[in-house]
Amino acid sequence: MNGTLLSLNVGRPKNVEWHGRTVYTGIWKSPVSGARLVRRLNVDGDGQGDLNGHGGEQRAVLVYQRDPYRYWQKHFARDQLEPGAFGENFTVEGLADDEVHIGDRYRIGEAEFEVTQPRVTCYRVGLRLGEPELPALLVAHHRPGFYLRVITEGHVRAGDEIARTRIGPHALSVADIDALLYLPDRNIEQLRAAVDIPALSPGWQQSFHELLAAAEAPATTPATTPPVGVEPGWTGFRRLRVSKIVPESATIASIYLEGDRLPTPRAGQYLTVRTSGDPAPVRNYSLSSGPDAGTYRISVKREPHGLVSTYLHTQVCEGAIVDVAAPRGEFVLADAKEPILLVSAGVGATPVLAMLHELAAEQSPRDIWWIHVARDRANHAFAAEAHQLVQSLPHATEYVHYTATSGRPGAATLADLHLPIDADTYICGPEAFMTDLRGALVDLGLDGARIRTELFGARTAINPGLTDARHTPPHQPPGPTGVGPQITFARSGLTTRWSGEHGTLLELADACDVPTRWSCRTGVCHTCVTPILAGDVSYTPAPLELPGTGQALLCCARPSTDVVLDL
Repeated sequence: MNGTLLSLNVGRPKNVEWHGRTVYTGIWKSPVSGARLVRRLNVDGDGQGDLNGHGGEQRAVLVYQRDPYRYWQKHFARDQLEPGAFGENFTVEGLADDEVHIGDRYRIGEAEFEVTQPRVTCYRVGLRLGEPELPALLVAHHRPGFYLRVITEGHVRAGDEIARTRIGPHALSVADIDALLYLPDRNIEQLRAAVDIPALSPGWQQSFHELLAAAEAPATTPATTPPVGVEPGWTGFRRLRVSKIVPESATIASIYLEGDRLPTPRAGQYLTVRTSGDPAPVRNYSLSSGPDAGTYRISVKREPHGLVSTYLHTQVCEGAIVDVAAPRGEFVLADAKEPILLVSAGVGATPVLAMLHELAAEQSPRDIWWIHVARDRANHAFAAEAHQLVQSLPHATEYVHYTATSGRPGAATLADLHLPIDADTYICGPEAFMTDLRGALVDLGLDGARIRTELFGARTAINPGLTDARHTPPHQPPGPTGVGPQITFARSGLTTRWSGEHGTLLELADACDVPTRWSCRTGVCHTCVTPILAGDVSYTPAPLELPGTGQALLCCARPSTDVVLDL
């Protein structure tokens, strides 16, 4: 299959105003005359603003075709669009997305290229053309365009012939691969073929491996192995009875909750507790008991200004009824054979203690390290319990560090422990502690990709291209108070009323400076998927693929009732 390079387009990244924010983007490309050298990472004179999603060896050159230009001009009733308007480097005649395969190779001028993946669905192409819904339409209408890797560097120019020199294995087209990732009703045979294409970029490979693993996994009973991050037992909040309260340290108490047919959580998951008030405050607390305990145990540290923790410490007694959302969370113990490091500080011990319970219950043969940091003996919760669990395991080591006498453990302290560098590591504690410990462990040679941390506050934002980072605490949105459903951002500790001023829950979160995660903003990429603790939403526009049960795509969701979001 051959074609023609109609236009060679380049553009340097620049700052652009967008919704009151500043975006650094290289989406503005313009045609250039004469030949340009195409190097391994780029076309001379070109650049990308967000190298996490664009550019690099696997995405050195973006291609878009002339036929889709005509299609979108008609669709949007637009006048003639200049080449480069879709952010592409090569505007071409031919090479349709349903005819080009991942792994195909092409000779253009002096250079040779390999097709690596479809275009990444990103909000900036909609920003460039003033059509916010365009990222979703590119996928839904099967016209995404594609990226090239440079096999042989060389000069190219407009007018060069494009000649295919090799067809990729399995002959999966760009449109096939794009639909396989972003659209529902996936073909498992195509998934198996996709992971067998060496040219497919690593990020897409990983996504397809995960989709294939999920598709091939045997059916399980939610009561015994609930899906990660999805509520396994009930929707909204359920009333559970406090059966017992046990002091664990000077500031921490364990609260035992019971109810009929409680589903078994995974070690490391958490409960969301709601107390009385208007608006009713909510807070997440890790389960600290073993998964087969038959009851739920949360261990709560009383914080000086914590509404929920103060209520639980001072107002709740045995027999009290508490509103609780079902277990959820992705900080869970994974099946593996490598050594395990369970590292915690203070009340951060709770999720890793649940993991230790699970490992002890199954008498795991793995090498297990229990490392805990506390202020002093009086503030060392679960000391006897953790020690007994460690002692019951055949290959477990315990290390406790008191900061009141020795300060924070640093790299030298960790080095003296001779930790296994091939370990799977789970860390929970204050954010600064987790950041410092993670860095120290990586410096010792541990694989950062195998170090997992749990954070109960707002998650780190993913806002590609934004340069004006905000560190404003979450607050009520500007303007008149809304009169719609009540929206609670549980992790951020904020409740507000819905207003028609905001088209989606994502826009409301942005207006409140609640940290958010997004990329396409049109219901395609699922970066903004967020657990719903209570309530219902509707979608406008409808996403290309609905999220899982108990989740919402904030970028196109509107509340149908009062909503509590794990955000």
